[in-house]
Amino acid sequence: MTGRTILYFETSSAVRLMGERLIAASLPRSAWTHEAHIAACLWLIDERRDLDAARDLPQIIRRHNDSVGTPNTDSSGFHATITHCYVTGIAAFLARIDATLPLVAKVSMLLDAPEGRRDWPLRFYSRDRLLSVEARRAVILPDLAPLPA
Repeated sequence: MTGRTILYFETSSAVRLMGERLIAASLPRSAWTHEAHIAACLWLIDERRDLDAARDLPQIIRRHNDSVGTPNTDSSGFHATITHCYVTGIAAFLARIDATLPLVAKVSMLLDAPEGRRDWPLRFYSRDRLLSVEARRAVILPDLAPLPA
């Protein structure tokens, strides 16, 4: 998407702190940006091996939303299909980059990669399908192209 400035993280510690605050449901609503979503997902997959992002991230996001007053409804809050799409894409991204890079470098690379873009799920889903109530409630199959393996 054009016209948007990417908000990069300055340090690996900043990424970890954001992720830990998300898990603890103590992250301010204003800090839960697109970039924070992407960074949290990468951090969970890459460093929090005790958690399974596909299984645990939905509840983490719902709990965070509840803590900041964002209702998880058919029109706001947690979105199952978008979350699943990014978990899948970020796992594929991590599989193809140098695992020894610092966390902040991985996050920055991801934010510059197709998988880090706000519109990335629209490569796989038509807008109407992706923004449907069905897609918000549960993971649905893409209608344009398969998600990366």
